[in-house]
Amino acid sequence: MERDVHRAKETSQPGGHMLEDNKVKIAYTIVERNKDGRKFWVRVGAAFVNRDGSLSVRLDAMPVNGELQIRDYQPREPREAGAREQAA
Repeated sequence: MERDVHRAKETSQPGGHMLEDNKVKIAYTIVERNKDGRKFWVRVGAAFVNRDGSLSVRLDAMPVNGELQIRDYQPREPREAGAREQAA
């Protein structure tokens, strides 16, 4: 049975909590490059919504700036072959 992580629907839970069917979130840290000031979002882990609305976070890397951004999972749209060739 394949799990559909793309679908998000709010449901009411006991205690008035609103949870999403899609409980997967992504943990990022934002790194600023010194030479040009550009900021990059670096994926460092995942987070999961618990029954009480709290988050459990699993990190694959520890951000040195001590900051995390937790965002809803949104699948990337596939790149076209032409876009990849232009970037190279």
